[in-house]
Amino acid sequence: MTIAVPSLAPAERALNLIGGDLTEKSLRLHLEGLPGVDAVGLEARAADLGTRSIKTTSKAWALDTIIRLIDLTTLEGADTPGKVRSLVAKAITPDPSDPSTPRVAAVCVYGDMVGDAVAALGTLHGDPDDGNISVAAVATAFPSGRASLAVKLADTADAVAAGANEIDMVIDRGAFLAGRYGVVFDQIVAVKEACRRADGSSASLKVILETGELNTYDNVRRASWLAILAGGDFIKTSTGKVAPAATLPVTLSMLEVVRDWYKLTGGASGGQRIGVKPAGGIRTSKDAIKYLVTVAETVGEGWLEPHLFRFGASSLLNDVLLQRQKITTGHYSGPDYVTVD
Repeated sequence: MTIAVPSLAPAERALNLIGGDLTEKSLRLHLEGLPGVDAVGLEARAADLGTRSIKTTSKAWALDTIIRLIDLTTLEGADTPGKVRSLVAKAITPDPSDPSTPRVAAVCVYGDMVGDAVAALGTLHGDPDDGNISVAAVATAFPSGRASLAVKLADTADAVAAGANEIDMVIDRGAFLAGRYGVVFDQIVAVKEACRRADGSSASLKVILETGELNTYDNVRRASWLAILAGGDFIKTSTGKVAPAATLPVTLSMLEVVRDWYKLTGGASGGQRIGVKPAGGIRTSKDAIKYLVTVAETVGEGWLEPHLFRFGASSLLNDVLLQRQKITTGHYSGPDYVTVD
Protein backbone atom coordinates (compact mmCIF):
# COMPACT_ATOMS: atom_id res chain seq x y z
CA MET A 1 0.00 0.00 0.00
CA THR A 2 1.32 3.42 -0.94
CA ILE A 3 0.85 6.18 1.63
CA ALA A 4 0.51 9.65 0.17
CA VAL A 5 2.96 12.15 1.70
CA PRO A 6 1.33 15.58 2.01
CA SER A 7 3.11 18.58 0.59
CA LEU A 8 3.72 21.36 3.07
CA ALA A 9 2.97 25.01 2.63
CA PRO A 10 6.03 26.72 1.18
CA ALA A 11 8.40 28.48 3.54
CA GLU A 12 11.51 29.97 2.02
CA ARG A 13 13.73 29.21 5.00
CA ALA A 14 12.86 25.51 4.96
CA LEU A 15 13.09 25.26 1.19
CA ASN A 16 16.56 26.77 1.25
CA LEU A 17 17.75 24.33 3.92
CA ILE A 18 15.96 21.09 3.05
CA GLY A 19 15.55 21.58 -0.69
CA GLY A 20 12.63 21.59 -3.09
CA ASP A 21 11.21 18.30 -1.83
CA LEU A 22 9.57 19.81 1.23
CA THR A 23 7.32 17.08 2.61
CA GLU A 24 6.33 15.68 5.97
CA LYS A 25 8.91 12.96 5.43
CA SER A 26 11.79 15.27 4.51
CA LEU A 27 10.98 17.58 7.42
CA ARG A 28 10.93 14.66 9.86
CA LEU A 29 14.23 13.32 8.51
CA HIS A 30 15.85 16.71 8.99
CA LEU A 31 14.54 17.35 12.51
CA GLU A 32 15.15 13.84 13.78
CA GLY A 33 18.60 13.91 12.20
CA LEU A 34 19.73 16.84 14.34
CA PRO A 35 22.55 15.99 16.77
CA GLY A 36 21.30 15.02 20.21
CA VAL A 37 21.66 17.46 23.09
CA ASP A 38 24.28 16.67 25.71
CA ALA A 39 21.96 17.30 28.66
CA VAL A 40 24.72 17.07 31.26
CA GLY A 41 26.93 19.47 29.35
CA LEU A 42 24.05 21.88 28.67
CA GLU A 43 23.03 22.04 32.32
CA ALA A 44 26.66 22.43 33.46
CA ARG A 45 27.15 25.29 30.99
CA ALA A 46 23.94 26.99 32.17
CA ALA A 47 24.96 26.55 35.82
CA ASP A 48 28.35 28.12 35.10
CA LEU A 49 26.81 31.08 33.29
CA GLY A 50 24.36 31.48 36.17
CA THR A 51 27.21 32.01 38.62
CA ARG A 52 28.88 34.78 36.63
CA SER A 53 28.85 38.09 38.45
CA ILE A 54 28.84 41.57 37.00
CA LYS A 55 30.66 44.59 38.34
CA THR A 56 28.74 47.04 40.46
CA THR A 57 29.38 49.70 37.83
CA SER A 58 27.64 47.48 35.25
CA LYS A 59 24.62 46.70 37.39
CA ALA A 60 22.82 49.95 36.64
CA TRP A 61 23.22 49.27 32.91
CA ALA A 62 21.96 45.71 33.40
CA LEU A 63 18.86 46.84 35.28
CA ASP A 64 17.97 49.40 32.64
CA THR A 65 18.56 46.80 29.92
CA ILE A 66 16.22 44.35 31.64
CA ILE A 67 13.47 46.98 31.75
CA ARG A 68 13.91 47.73 28.04
CA LEU A 69 13.54 44.01 27.27
CA ILE A 70 10.38 43.30 29.28
CA ASP A 71 7.03 42.36 27.78
CA LEU A 72 4.88 43.55 30.68
CA THR A 73 2.14 40.96 30.80
CA THR A 74 -1.36 40.36 32.08
CA LEU A 75 -3.00 37.16 30.89
CA GLU A 76 -5.81 36.40 33.30
CA GLY A 77 -9.44 35.58 32.75
CA ALA A 78 -10.30 38.45 35.10
CA ASP A 79 -8.48 41.09 33.03
CA THR A 80 -10.51 44.26 32.51
CA PRO A 81 -10.01 47.37 30.38
CA GLY A 82 -9.11 49.24 33.56
CA LYS A 83 -6.42 46.71 34.47
CA VAL A 84 -4.97 46.95 30.96
CA ARG A 85 -4.92 50.75 31.16
CA SER A 86 -3.06 50.52 34.47
CA LEU A 87 -0.58 48.10 32.92
CA VAL A 88 0.03 50.49 30.03
CA ALA A 89 0.51 53.41 32.43
CA LYS A 90 3.17 51.42 34.24
CA ALA A 91 4.78 50.42 30.95
CA ILE A 92 5.05 54.07 29.90
CA THR A 93 6.22 55.34 33.30
CA PRO A 94 7.63 52.43 35.33
CA ASP A 95 8.89 54.73 38.10
CA PRO A 96 7.05 58.07 38.36
CA SER A 97 9.68 59.33 40.80
CA ASP A 98 12.50 58.84 38.28
CA PRO A 99 11.86 60.02 34.71
CA SER A 100 15.18 58.50 33.57
CA THR A 101 13.71 55.01 33.95
CA PRO A 102 13.39 53.44 30.50
CA ARG A 103 10.09 52.16 29.12
CA VAL A 104 9.41 48.45 28.67
CA ALA A 105 9.44 46.89 25.21
CA ALA A 106 5.80 45.86 25.03
CA VAL A 107 2.61 45.10 26.85
CA CYS A 108 1.27 41.59 26.29
CA VAL A 109 -2.46 40.93 26.59
CA TYR A 110 -5.24 38.71 25.32
CA GLY A 111 -6.55 39.55 21.86
CA ASP A 112 -9.79 41.10 23.08
CA MET A 113 -7.78 43.55 25.19
CA VAL A 114 -5.63 44.80 22.30
CA GLY A 115 -7.93 47.73 21.50
CA ASP A 116 -7.78 48.93 25.10
CA ALA A 117 -3.97 48.69 25.12
CA VAL A 118 -3.63 50.51 21.81
CA ALA A 119 -5.98 53.28 22.95
CA ALA A 120 -4.09 53.71 26.22
CA LEU A 121 -0.74 53.87 24.44
CA GLY A 122 -1.89 56.32 21.81
CA THR A 123 1.01 57.60 19.73
CA LEU A 124 3.53 55.64 21.79
CA HIS A 125 2.45 52.43 20.07
CA GLY A 126 5.29 51.38 17.77
CA ASP A 127 8.83 50.07 17.54
CA PRO A 128 10.44 49.27 20.92
CA ASP A 129 13.92 49.83 19.46
CA ASP A 130 12.91 53.45 19.00
CA GLY A 131 11.89 53.68 22.66
CA ASN A 132 8.24 53.13 21.84
CA ILE A 133 6.01 50.41 23.27
CA SER A 134 4.56 47.58 21.23
CA VAL A 135 1.32 45.72 21.82
CA ALA A 136 1.77 41.96 21.85
CA ALA A 137 -1.28 39.70 21.75
CA VAL A 138 -1.38 36.01 22.60
CA ALA A 139 -3.30 34.11 19.97
CA THR A 140 -4.08 30.71 18.41
CA ALA A 141 -6.24 29.50 21.32
CA PHE A 142 -3.64 30.43 23.95
CA PRO A 143 -2.55 28.72 26.16
CA SER A 144 -3.65 25.24 25.05
CA GLY A 145 -3.55 25.68 21.30
CA ARG A 146 -6.48 23.24 21.10
CA ALA A 147 -8.57 24.71 18.32
CA SER A 148 -9.06 24.34 14.60
CA LEU A 149 -6.70 26.15 12.27
CA ALA A 150 -9.58 28.36 11.13
CA VAL A 151 -10.16 29.51 14.71
CA LYS A 152 -6.43 30.11 15.24
CA LEU A 153 -6.18 32.20 12.10
CA ALA A 154 -9.27 34.23 13.01
CA ASP A 155 -7.83 34.78 16.50
CA THR A 156 -4.61 36.09 14.96
CA ALA A 157 -6.28 38.25 12.31
CA ASP A 158 -8.60 39.84 14.88
CA ALA A 159 -5.66 40.82 17.10
CA VAL A 160 -3.70 42.28 14.18
CA ALA A 161 -6.75 44.20 12.97
CA ALA A 162 -7.22 45.61 16.48
CA GLY A 163 -3.71 47.03 16.40
CA ALA A 164 -1.37 44.34 17.74
CA ASN A 165 2.05 44.54 16.16
CA GLU A 166 3.34 41.36 17.80
CA ILE A 167 1.59 37.98 17.91
CA ASP A 168 2.56 35.28 20.43
CA MET A 169 1.22 31.98 19.06
CA VAL A 170 1.32 28.55 20.68
CA ILE A 171 2.27 25.45 18.75
CA ASP A 172 0.15 22.30 18.76
CA ARG A 173 2.20 20.32 21.27
CA GLY A 174 0.05 17.23 20.76
CA ALA A 175 0.88 17.17 17.05
CA PHE A 176 4.55 17.84 17.73
CA LEU A 177 4.88 15.09 20.33
CA ALA A 178 3.11 12.68 17.97
CA GLY A 179 5.77 13.41 15.36
CA ARG A 180 3.39 15.28 13.07
CA TYR A 181 5.91 18.02 12.40
CA GLY A 182 4.28 18.97 9.12
CA VAL A 183 1.05 19.92 10.88
CA VAL A 184 2.92 22.24 13.24
CA PHE A 185 4.97 23.64 10.37
CA ASP A 186 1.89 24.35 8.26
CA GLN A 187 0.13 26.09 11.13
CA ILE A 188 3.08 28.38 11.84
CA VAL A 189 3.30 29.28 8.15
CA ALA A 190 -0.44 30.02 8.06
CA VAL A 191 -0.34 32.14 11.23
CA LYS A 192 2.65 34.05 9.87
CA GLU A 193 0.54 34.88 6.81
CA ALA A 194 -2.35 35.94 9.06
CA CYS A 195 0.02 38.45 10.69
CA ARG A 196 0.01 40.50 7.47
CA ARG A 197 -1.84 43.79 7.49
CA ALA A 198 -3.81 45.29 4.64
CA ASP A 199 -0.96 47.71 3.88
CA GLY A 200 1.48 44.83 3.32
CA SER A 201 3.35 45.22 6.60
CA SER A 202 3.35 42.41 9.12
CA ALA A 203 3.13 41.90 12.86
CA SER A 204 6.13 40.12 14.35
CA LEU A 205 5.50 36.45 15.16
CA LYS A 206 6.71 34.86 18.40
CA VAL A 207 6.29 31.07 18.43
CA ILE A 208 5.65 29.63 21.91
CA LEU A 209 7.05 26.10 22.26
CA GLU A 210 5.70 25.42 25.79
CA THR A 211 8.96 23.71 26.68
CA GLY A 212 7.58 22.39 29.97
CA GLU A 213 5.47 19.96 27.92
CA LEU A 214 8.19 18.94 25.45
CA ASN A 215 9.93 16.78 28.08
CA THR A 216 13.45 16.63 26.57
CA TYR A 217 16.13 19.04 25.39
CA ASP A 218 16.16 17.17 22.08
CA ASN A 219 12.50 18.08 21.60
CA VAL A 220 13.22 21.70 22.52
CA ARG A 221 15.94 21.79 19.87
CA ARG A 222 13.69 20.22 17.23
CA ALA A 223 10.79 22.53 18.04
CA SER A 224 13.11 25.56 17.91
CA TRP A 225 14.37 24.58 14.46
CA LEU A 226 10.83 23.86 13.29
CA ALA A 227 9.57 27.26 14.41
CA ILE A 228 12.45 29.06 12.69
CA LEU A 229 12.11 27.07 9.47
CA ALA A 230 8.40 27.92 9.31
CA GLY A 231 9.08 31.65 9.56
CA GLY A 232 8.95 32.58 13.25
CA ASP A 233 10.61 35.89 14.14
CA PHE A 234 11.04 34.83 17.79
CA ILE A 235 11.06 31.53 19.62
CA LYS A 236 9.50 31.73 23.07
CA THR A 237 9.82 29.21 25.88
CA SER A 238 6.44 29.18 27.54
CA THR A 239 2.93 30.44 28.06
CA GLY A 240 3.61 30.94 31.77
CA LYS A 241 0.64 28.65 32.46
CA VAL A 242 2.62 25.37 32.58
CA ALA A 243 5.37 24.37 35.02
CA PRO A 244 8.24 24.40 34.50
CA ALA A 245 8.18 27.60 32.48
CA ALA A 246 11.41 29.33 31.45
CA THR A 247 14.64 27.77 32.72
CA LEU A 248 18.20 28.78 32.01
CA PRO A 249 19.22 25.46 30.38
CA VAL A 250 16.19 25.48 28.07
CA THR A 251 16.81 29.10 27.10
CA LEU A 252 20.47 28.31 26.49
CA SER A 253 19.45 25.44 24.20
CA MET A 254 17.20 27.76 22.21
CA LEU A 255 19.92 30.42 22.00
CA GLU A 256 22.31 27.82 20.60
CA VAL A 257 19.81 27.07 17.82
CA VAL A 258 19.49 30.79 17.08
CA ARG A 259 23.30 31.07 17.02
CA ASP A 260 23.60 28.11 14.64
CA TRP A 261 20.88 29.50 12.35
CA TYR A 262 22.65 32.87 12.24
CA LYS A 263 25.92 31.18 11.23
CA LEU A 264 24.18 28.93 8.71
CA THR A 265 22.56 31.89 6.97
CA GLY A 266 25.71 33.94 6.63
CA GLY A 267 26.72 35.12 10.09
CA ALA A 268 28.27 38.57 10.15
CA SER A 269 27.88 38.73 6.35
CA GLY A 270 24.11 39.04 6.65
CA GLY A 271 22.87 36.07 8.64
CA GLN A 272 19.28 36.00 9.90
CA ARG A 273 18.87 37.00 13.53
CA ILE A 274 15.99 35.27 15.33
CA GLY A 275 14.74 36.53 18.68
CA VAL A 276 14.35 34.55 21.91
CA LYS A 277 11.82 35.16 24.67
CA PRO A 278 11.98 33.29 27.99
CA ALA A 279 8.63 33.69 29.73
CA GLY A 280 7.22 32.64 33.07
CA GLY A 281 8.94 32.32 36.43
CA ILE A 282 11.59 35.04 36.01
CA ARG A 283 10.74 37.29 38.94
CA THR A 284 13.98 38.82 40.23
CA SER A 285 16.65 41.03 38.74
CA LYS A 286 19.26 38.53 39.97
CA ASP A 287 17.70 35.81 37.82
CA ALA A 288 17.21 38.14 34.85
CA ILE A 289 20.88 39.13 34.92
CA LYS A 290 21.76 35.44 34.52
CA TYR A 291 19.81 35.47 31.27
CA LEU A 292 21.62 38.63 30.09
CA VAL A 293 24.95 36.92 30.68
CA THR A 294 23.78 33.77 28.89
CA VAL A 295 22.65 35.77 25.87
CA ALA A 296 25.89 37.75 25.70
CA GLU A 297 28.05 34.64 26.02
CA THR A 298 26.06 32.55 23.53
CA VAL A 299 24.95 34.83 20.71
CA GLY A 300 26.63 38.11 21.62
CA GLU A 301 25.69 41.41 23.22
CA GLY A 302 24.11 42.50 19.95
CA TRP A 303 21.13 40.33 20.87
CA LEU A 304 20.40 42.42 23.97
CA GLU A 305 17.96 44.59 22.06
CA PRO A 306 14.14 44.48 22.12
CA HIS A 307 13.86 43.14 18.57
CA LEU A 308 16.01 40.12 19.51
CA PHE A 309 15.42 39.33 23.18
CA ARG A 310 12.50 39.74 25.57
CA PHE A 311 11.49 38.73 29.07
CA GLY A 312 7.85 37.71 29.36
CA ALA A 313 7.01 38.81 32.88
CA SER A 314 4.44 40.42 35.14
CA SER A 315 6.30 40.87 38.44
CA LEU A 316 9.94 41.14 37.30
CA LEU A 317 9.66 44.88 36.73
CA ASN A 318 8.81 45.52 40.38
CA ASP A 319 11.99 43.88 41.65
CA VAL A 320 14.13 45.66 39.05
CA LEU A 321 12.68 49.02 40.10
CA LEU A 322 13.47 48.30 43.76
CA GLN A 323 17.05 47.30 42.87
CA ARG A 324 17.42 50.37 40.69
CA GLN A 325 16.22 52.63 43.50
CA LYS A 326 18.72 50.94 45.88
CA ILE A 327 21.58 51.94 43.56
CA THR A 328 20.29 55.53 43.41
CA THR A 329 19.60 56.11 47.11
CA GLY A 330 21.66 53.45 48.87
CA HIS A 331 18.67 51.83 50.55
CA TYR A 332 15.63 49.77 49.65
CA SER A 333 12.24 51.41 49.45
CA GLY A 334 9.21 50.17 51.33
CA PRO A 335 6.67 47.77 49.83
CA ASP A 336 4.52 50.64 48.59
CA TYR A 337 7.26 51.96 46.29
CA VAL A 338 5.99 49.91 43.36
CA THR A 339 2.46 49.10 42.26
CA VAL A 340 1.04 45.67 42.98
CA ASP A 341 0.37 43.81 39.73
